[in-house]
Amino acid sequence: MKSGLMFVKLANPCSGEGAIYLINMCLPQLFEIKVFKEKNHSWFINESVQSGGLLHFATPVDPLFLLLHYLIKADKEGKFQPLDQVVMDDMFPDCILLLKLPELEKLLRHVTEEKEVDKKKYYKYSKEKTLKWLEKKVNQTVAALKTSKVNVSARVQSTAFFSGGQVSSDKDEDYVCYAHGLISDYIPKQLSDDLSKYLKLPEPPASVRNPPSKKAKLSDEPVNAKEDYTKFNSKDFKTVKVRVRVLVAYS
Repeated sequence: MKSGLMFVKLANPCSGEGAIYLINMCLPQLFEIKVFKEKNHSWFINESVQSGGLLHFATPVDPLFLLLHYLIKADKEGKFQPLDQVVMDDMFPDCILLLKLPELEKLLRHVTEEKEVDKKKYYKYSKEKTLKWLEKKVNQTVAALKTSKVNVSARVQSTAFFSGGQVSSDKDEDYVCYAHGLISDYIPKQLSDDLSKYLKLPEPPASVRNPPSKKAKLSDEPVNAKEDYTKFNSKDFKTVKVRVRVLVAYS
C-alpha cells in the first residue's frame, strides 16, 4: 500500500460476478487486469530469455462502467438516493473505493439525474442519458478501430449479425457492430440489447438469437475470483490497445 497500489475484488459490470481490479490510490485511478497468453512464447527481459507466454498488464478503465452496475440496481426502488447508499455491496465491500475516484460528480451526470437538498446530492439512474453516453463511447471506439486499422468486417460477418448469403455492404456498420460488441463486455446484457436498438443495429437471425448451446468465451474475459488470469488470443492484441484507448476516456 506504500505505493498506493491496491488489488481489489469488485463486481464485473457485465456479469455482476467478482473480478480483480487494481486501484492506484495516489492518482487515484482504476485499472482492470488483463493477460496476454500464447503457447510456445518467451520474452526477452534485459539480457535473458524468460520462458512462458503469460503477460499480465493493467489497463485503465472508466469507473462509470462499474458504477452503472449499482445505479441500475438501485433504480428498482424508483427514487433519488445519496451515492453512498447506492454504491454498497456486502459481497464486494471495496466498491466504496470507487467513490474516491476523481471527477466523480462530473462522470455521473452522463448517466443520472441529480437533485440537491440541503447541500447534499441525490442521484437516480437515467436510461436515456446512459444510452447517449454509450453511443458516444461506441463512436470513440469506431474512431480508435479505424485509426489502428483493425479489420473488423470478417469478424462481424462471422458473428450473429450476418449469416449465409447476407453480407454487410456498409463498412461503417461493421465498425459500429464490432464496437458495440466491445462496449457490451462492460455493461449488463439488457443494456447491451437496448443499446443495439438505440444504434439501430441489424438484429441477428432467429437461429443465432437462440442457439442450442453457446461456447464459453475464451478471450478478453475479466480476471475473476475463480481464475488466475484471462485468456487472450494473439489476434486480439491490437483490439486490446483500442479498448484501452476508449475505456480510459472519461467522457
